[in-house]
Amino acid sequence: MMKKLEMSIIGCVVAVLICGCASVSPQLYALIPTAAPSGEASDLAVTVGPVSVPEAVDRPQLVSIVAPNKLRVDEFNRWASPLKNGIARTVAENLAVIMGSPYVSVFPQSVSVAPSYRVAIDVVRFESVPGSEARLGALWSVRSAADGKSRNGATTLAEPVKESAPAAMVAAHSRMLGGLSVDIAAAIRSLAAGARKGAAGPAK
Repeated sequence: MMKKLEMSIIGCVVAVLICGCASVSPQLYALIPTAAPSGEASDLAVTVGPVSVPEAVDRPQLVSIVAPNKLRVDEFNRWASPLKNGIARTVAENLAVIMGSPYVSVFPQSVSVAPSYRVAIDVVRFESVPGSEARLGALWSVRSAADGKSRNGATTLAEPVKESAPAAMVAAHSRMLGGLSVDIAAAIRSLAAGARKGAAGPAK
């Protein structure tokens, strides 16, 4: 009788634990565009991608630095989509706003207009230090589909984050992607201006 009672108690405890675990759903986070309109409109067609990210953060869970040489993978706070996809989408949406163009897409998707400029981004640093700061480092290139001319650049940003909440860290990364987008937009405009100048021919 005692043995049956013990087994019943164990069974109840296991059932409670299973129910408790099943009721905990991870929180999902998404990067969002933060760029401000420049007031200019254009018909420049741009595609963003591919985007690469460090292997340490290329996973569904949010990853933070908790000590020197120590990372924490947060099972209960996750990205709503793969990080590299989220970065590509956010940069594309930022560029559409900055350049005032409706023809900005994410590789390999496309719009009705063939892209004139292709943007590739290699994120070499995507770091989150809760209660301290967020850091972003990226190497990028913009290439003209018409003549193959390109502009390469590197963007390094850091933003203090006093809160430890994941939402604050994600918001900081969104703002830094806005800064990255501004740099890329400047390169696209430079290439476009050069193309227009070349098409006009030498001044007489």
